[in-house]
Amino acid sequence: MSLKKELSRIPSPAIRLAVISMILCGLLFPLVVTGFSQVLFPGQADGSIAHLGTKGVGSYLIAQNFSEPYFFQSRNSSLSASGVDPDLTLQDAQAQVARISSATNISQADLNNLINQHIEGTFWIFGYPYVNVLKLNLALIQAYPTTYRQLDPSLFQT
Repeated sequence: MSLKKELSRIPSPAIRLAVISMILCGLLFPLVVTGFSQVLFPGQADGSIAHLGTKGVGSYLIAQNFSEPYFFQSRNSSLSASGVDPDLTLQDAQAQVARISSATNISQADLNNLINQHIEGTFWIFGYPYVNVLKLNLALIQAYPTTYRQLDPSLFQT
């Protein structure tokens, strides 16, 4: 057998293996995993979308940009490793109560009660209690619709 013929024969199996691997790992496997997740966990697979009425307003998994003084705001991106952390420590949420109270005329006690109702735990004794900012702001809107309708009527448009 000639050297030229031998060298042309060597890359052929490697190329076939690469193409088959790309099809299996890059196309078929993601489609199967996506299909299973849509069947088993449809809400999470679609991004855990939060709704206000029938309008999608964000994802519970990604921080939303709340810059208005009458909403709880996510922590500063320099304090979050990824910058998209949807949660806020209990202390950070309580530190915003005075600002929100003065912007909405909702009592500080009512705001603290709302925070306490939306505390999410950590695993057993590890970590600190936290609140999801989007859930907390949606609870504010639902608990005080008249106040928030006056502050931002666009929240209630479908």
